[in-house]
Amino acid sequence: MYMEKSILELHEMLTSGKVTSAELIKESLEKSHEVQEKCNAFVTILDDAIPSDVTDDLLSGIPYGIKDNYSTKGILTTASSNTLRDYIPFYTATAVENLSKHGAVAVNKTVLDEFGMGATGTTGHTGAVLNPWNRNRMCAGSSAGSACAVASGVYPYALGSDTGDSIRKPAAYCGIVGYKPTYGMISRYGLLPYASSLDTCGVLTRNVKDAAIVVDAMKGKDEHDMTSWDSSNMHLLKSIDGEVKGKKLCYIKELVSLDNYPHANDTLKAHIKNFMEVVEKIKSIGIEVEEVSVDKKIVEAVPNVYNVISYAEATSNMSNLTGISFGPREAGSNYIELMKNYRTNNFSPLIKRRFIIGSYVLQKDNKERYFYNAQKLRRIITNAWLDLFKNYDAVVLPIEAGPANYVDLSKNYNEYDQELVPLHENLQAANLGGFPSIALPDGFVGGMPVGLSLTSKPYDDENMLNIAYAIENTLGYANQIAKENTNE
Repeated sequence: MYMEKSILELHEMLTSGKVTSAELIKESLEKSHEVQEKCNAFVTILDDAIPSDVTDDLLSGIPYGIKDNYSTKGILTTASSNTLRDYIPFYTATAVENLSKHGAVAVNKTVLDEFGMGATGTTGHTGAVLNPWNRNRMCAGSSAGSACAVASGVYPYALGSDTGDSIRKPAAYCGIVGYKPTYGMISRYGLLPYASSLDTCGVLTRNVKDAAIVVDAMKGKDEHDMTSWDSSNMHLLKSIDGEVKGKKLCYIKELVSLDNYPHANDTLKAHIKNFMEVVEKIKSIGIEVEEVSVDKKIVEAVPNVYNVISYAEATSNMSNLTGISFGPREAGSNYIELMKNYRTNNFSPLIKRRFIIGSYVLQKDNKERYFYNAQKLRRIITNAWLDLFKNYDAVVLPIEAGPANYVDLSKNYNEYDQELVPLHENLQAANLGGFPSIALPDGFVGGMPVGLSLTSKPYDDENMLNIAYAIENTLGYANQIAKENTNE
């Protein structure tokens, strides 16, 4: 199976003539239809994908997937929402254009939680994405289809976007790598927005070097995105050498210690035990790892601050979805009724709840109490993490409170337990601060993959990826393909 190989392996095979781009595309498309039937990972499969010339560029001729919130000219782009179920853009996102310049070949558009607003992979308008390790379980979201496809061996990488954890959590649930670069490293032009100050383009792969290769090709300053910046002096792949002796990591006691979870179930205990064993393995390669303490109020504030800011920005960003300029037109005797029917009939209940909250916190009488206070707390949270980066190269933490949840929510023990919320949502701190962050598979709990995250200071992506590469080599989970567990 060619598509189960890494980018570097495929490039060598292409340039040596052992395989052609057409053969890779054929296999990837066949696998796409197989995975679609089993797991519902795609909105669109591009059966007419055209091979590209094979050059010295590492991505040339190799298939990949695009999360369906990236605009693609002439290709259906729905953001997995009924509001855009027939929308075909007239332009392509800069990140996708950049990959095309490197000879990459898109073969499908992947399912997400509607407009990226969800952490389950179950709210897209085409239905839930099922985990390839166990189809009774979620992939998490919002980049669910991308994670499912990469873990299933459809191709070596797929694009994702990360507003709170939407690349990294699905990566952990599916046993692969998910990389969210520093905010603004990759242009957001053409990414259908959720929350503009948090949205970050990135990638899901099966190893760290592949993530570096893809982001090297995607990144760059873009005149269409004022938040993008010049990263031409950063060479992510070249910076990876595995030399990490003397590097220092920390983990946050208030998130990792079982003392904070008096009602911890066996799954959480096993997950934390696995994480602490991994910490010892990290230490064995010459990396220092220390426990640090952060004010518990700051740790607990992260999810609430994220919710207020992201919902408010989403409300503003999606005010253009009226059914008048684009989208399926609804009936109505006047334009107000038309817009009301369009938004009422086509947005899911989850999205509508978030819009209501976002509108509420932006109302004149509430803005100071909620939105402005959330912005102040965002600065406090960001400063707390920046203080950690003064002494440590990265913060290492477990992702979530265990492996993938069940699609049937009634089976998820402790899902709504408030004491677990800070651990569930700890990845959001990286978005609030614009920090680079990466998810790595670090073991199995109950037969399902689990992961850890590394988060570093802004613009320190090269250092973070090199540390991630060394840890990946130590743990031995690079390039794994999902093996379905049918025992449940």
